[in-house]
Amino acid sequence: MTKRTSAKYKIDRRMGENIWGRPKSPVNKREYGPGQHGQRRKNKLSDFGTQLRAKQKLKGYYGDLTEKQFRKIYAEAERVKGDTGEMLVGLLERRLDAVVYRAKLVPTIFAARQFVNHGHVTVNGQRVNIASYRVKEGDLIEVRQKSKQLALVLEAVALTERDVPDYLEVDHSKMTVKFVRTPSLGDVPYPVQMEPNLVVEYYAKN
Repeated sequence: MTKRTSAKYKIDRRMGENIWGRPKSPVNKREYGPGQHGQRRKNKLSDFGTQLRAKQKLKGYYGDLTEKQFRKIYAEAERVKGDTGEMLVGLLERRLDAVVYRAKLVPTIFAARQFVNHGHVTVNGQRVNIASYRVKEGDLIEVRQKSKQLALVLEAVALTERDVPDYLEVDHSKMTVKFVRTPSLGDVPYPVQMEPNLVVEYYAKN
């Protein structure tokens, strides 16, 4: 188990929000941060603090990406013509682990990363084991034949707490996903409000 995976519940509590919308999130019981001083961290955030929190929330949502990984994605979004915040979300949603998670083939984004890394997924018939692999519109993602009966997959498909967004065409009987189009911010079913515009402001000043 990776350090980031084992600390996933701390991310929720640090943010004070149930960022994945999970029924078991500790935020549902305790709305204060982790640690002995968690209950005292209710001070009003500065503009910098608000921007930093928006960045940490978005970064954490996609499996608590490292700052280096997230900064690289942001830099790419910045180079593309258009709204940088929208481009950032689009690039994050094109990660293979994010697609596997969105399609309800696994229960969590952390499980999606591990699932891809362990070679359970193909893209257009080719095995891909890189979670950050970027899918393109029209790509067909499929769970490998020997992995389709894994308990993790069958349990995830049966979950009712999440819906599959309309920019994916999913066939759970065949365990396939077609990436139809790159979503905009409004298309992405975040359980909490994400503010990529504040992430842009954060990086513009830092």
